[in-house]
Amino acid sequence: MDLSDFRKDYLQGGLTSEELATTPVKQFTTWFEQAIESGINEPNAMSLATADKQGRPSLRTVLLKYFDENGFVFFTNYSSRKSREISENPNVSLLFPWVALERQVIIVGTAEKISTTESLKYFTSRPHESQLGAWVSQQSSVIPNRKFLQMKLAEIGRKFKEGKVPLPDFWGGYRVVPREIEFWQGGSARLHDRFLYSRQTESADNWTISRLSP
Repeated sequence: MDLSDFRKDYLQGGLTSEELATTPVKQFTTWFEQAIESGINEPNAMSLATADKQGRPSLRTVLLKYFDENGFVFFTNYSSRKSREISENPNVSLLFPWVALERQVIIVGTAEKISTTESLKYFTSRPHESQLGAWVSQQSSVIPNRKFLQMKLAEIGRKFKEGKVPLPDFWGGYRVVPREIEFWQGGSARLHDRFLYSRQTESADNWTISRLSP
């Protein structure tokens, strides 16, 4: 299939250095709030790229659950492929593809496990079915069919019928601590606006900003 004529011009607006916040997290907050207000589906969906110790990459979509000046947090099974690769190579990248707004945000940094206390706080806020689901799925492992999952869910439901569902020891969160965050705004004639925040020290507010060629 030839897609060479499948194109559109980006005309929703530009991005200037005068508009940028002093830190990337403040800028991300502004854009994230605008993404929510726009009504786009799942604005917190982000592509997570990892690589194993041989440098072989893998990619999947996960959900951002909270963020602050310390980093961007998502949750997963610690036996999953992404977790195994993070243990071998903590360098990761995140992509927020807000295509409807002609925007994307690219984050490069390192992933580290959050504390059990922090994971427990989020886990207890999840719906009951989602808590049970965390126990059921041995993420990325081979299973025979969907009925296998349904049977496991029923089994776990019976096991934790009484009382609270405990936090699995194989489930929790990662925080991506950013080194670089790029804000990309589509522009006419493919002259996109790209600004890169680069961390200079471990200080949360010590960043340099560079404009990149499109």
